[in-house]
Amino acid sequence: MYDPTDPRSALVTTTQTRAVALDAPIAAPAYTEFDETPRIDDERSGRTWVVRGQNFVVALSRLAPGQVLERTAQEHEYVLLLTAADAHVVVEAAGECREIRGVAVVVVPAGDSSVRACAEVEPVRLFDDRSTDLAELAVNAADYAEPHARVAPLQPWPAPAGGDRLRVYRPDEVPAEPGRFGRIYRTRSFMVNFLEPFDGPRPRNKLSPHHHDDFQQCSLAVAGEFEHHIRTPWTPDMDQWRPDEHRVVGSPSVAVIPPPTVHTTRACGTGRNQLIDIFSPPRADFSERAGWVLNADDYPAPPGEEPAATRGDGAA
Repeated sequence: MYDPTDPRSALVTTTQTRAVALDAPIAAPAYTEFDETPRIDDERSGRTWVVRGQNFVVALSRLAPGQVLERTAQEHEYVLLLTAADAHVVVEAAGECREIRGVAVVVVPAGDSSVRACAEVEPVRLFDDRSTDLAELAVNAADYAEPHARVAPLQPWPAPAGGDRLRVYRPDEVPAEPGRFGRIYRTRSFMVNFLEPFDGPRPRNKLSPHHHDDFQQCSLAVAGEFEHHIRTPWTPDMDQWRPDEHRVVGSPSVAVIPPPTVHTTRACGTGRNQLIDIFSPPRADFSERAGWVLNADDYPAPPGEEPAATRGDGAA
């Protein structure tokens, strides 16, 4: 039930097409406040925290000037998020070298790559679950010893136009636009949405509780404080029922919200509150909205998932 002012209220409602047993377990929501969980310390590559979902791995690092994050023989592209205005790094990959300052979404192609800090910086890297070496390092790796039955497996989307290369996108340079939800970018494995920041708490009467049939939502808090409200539906097995959750988290933190829980998140910090939503694979419903995916020309959708205006079927 979206608030009428929420752009998602215009989404076409879809029904579950993937068969899932009625008694299939519904996973519990999971929260990771990075400063309170184990980390990996290394003199060359700084401090790194790793957490995962079914199809993705989130690695948050804290780097001092000169420290470097490297990947050798990486088999698939990954995403680098710079979330602070004072971020400053140099990224090398596929024969390119880019100096990047400020907020950015960076797609790093497969192969050898490095991210070198030019100032104190807190980069976030997103890998899909095929990067098994990182998935095994996740603080919650044991939670995924068996696949979650209600989460659809990752099927990578089509290859980018013009082939794999280093790509840099600038969310802060994109003004808010009525009817568009956040600032959305997609790759073959990810959809990343820089939501509009809240200055102070979100109004209590403007929430949008909703659910997803078969994909997890990863909500990355990078500034401020948030309260995640999550309700687990009842199944025929009463032993699987859970009380409602109202979990307050700070930044940086990750909430992994499982399907088909009903959820909404309220910014509750007194200052600037910034949330980034992450999905793997990309969302078809968001992709079907004309103008929502800002790099759609670079990363095409599968046939039938592109905006209606592009398909020419006359739908809005």
